[in-house]
Amino acid sequence: MSLVYLTLQLDCVLQNNQLSKRLFSWRWVEVSSFLCVIALEFSTPSEFIFGYLYTAPILLVSARLQRNETIQATAVAIILTLVNAWSPSDNDTKLATIANRLIAAMALLVTGFLSERNRYYQEAIAQQQAQIVASEKLMRLREDFTSTLTHDLKTPILGAIETLKAFREKQFGSVSIAQNQVLETLARSHQTSLQLLDTLLDVYRNDAEGLPLHLKTVDLTSLAEETANSLLTLATNRRVYLSFNYGDADVRQALWVKGDPLQLQRVLTNLLINAINHSRRGDRVEIVLGSQASYQVVKILDRGSGLQPDEIPFLFERFYQGQSDRQAKGTGLGLYLSRQIIVAHGGTIWAENRSPTGALFGFKLPIASPPWVSHDHNSPKNPAG
Repeated sequence: MSLVYLTLQLDCVLQNNQLSKRLFSWRWVEVSSFLCVIALEFSTPSEFIFGYLYTAPILLVSARLQRNETIQATAVAIILTLVNAWSPSDNDTKLATIANRLIAAMALLVTGFLSERNRYYQEAIAQQQAQIVASEKLMRLREDFTSTLTHDLKTPILGAIETLKAFREKQFGSVSIAQNQVLETLARSHQTSLQLLDTLLDVYRNDAEGLPLHLKTVDLTSLAEETANSLLTLATNRRVYLSFNYGDADVRQALWVKGDPLQLQRVLTNLLINAINHSRRGDRVEIVLGSQASYQVVKILDRGSGLQPDEIPFLFERFYQGQSDRQAKGTGLGLYLSRQIIVAHGGTIWAENRSPTGALFGFKLPIASPPWVSHDHNSPKNPAG
């Protein structure tokens, strides 16, 4: 320990010596510049005002030395400029010469003041930049810690899910109806926790590495119908009805996009679950599908409590929690992950209020050619051959 302490002390001494040498060299530069200007001033008649050249040493002092030294350098420069009006002795000092030297003295005073203000602003900017760098470093450490912790938490949760599954399959003996209900509740709770952890991992991974996409030609209409069918049990339990609206033509049509089916299904699932959870019993959630200019559009409409207008711009921010009951039910991750996915596909996602009640969440993606259309030739191919 004593050796380490001595090493640290020696390092500090060396750093202080280096700093002292730098300051000493800059003081010599300051003194030399002052001497040069003094030589010009006092070797020429007082009518020739070289005092303006004192601005150079003042700026040098302000840039490298302390505040008190800047004040001292400015004061010395002003005094020397004024004294030079009478020294060397000149019995015929004109009023105009004195006035010019007073103007030069005021200019030096302004130079000293402005250089000191500039130093203050530079120090403030440097301090703010250091705080920003420290905040970014702390944020990265927090995100790395959260990502690592989230990954490590998956193992015990997966183990608990498998253990509950073994109990439900009566591998450890018979299970009563009441016990089986408790096991189902525990299994659902662990599955929810696992989904949350997966979402957390995906969010941090996407922010750090970007979202990997496995692109193919996808029919949004079929994907939306499959996703809605997978959520029928949830909707039925909450007494919420799901319906489809196929746009102005009111006829089912394929909406082809270039995308990752798994990731796009996650977006649809997030938006539909969000709408179902915020709907009242007996309400209807409507999935509207259609085309708009060069985009395919999907809208999820509900008749819930709606959104706070001032909170709409922040809905897709990470971990955002609004003040209304509607936003307070979520974790702030589902919508953020949905935005990550849609933006990675070159699309747009948004939210708005409905009249008189409810909310609309929608996204649009660039239109793609159907899979049977060749990208190598101008003529289309018949899918039937």
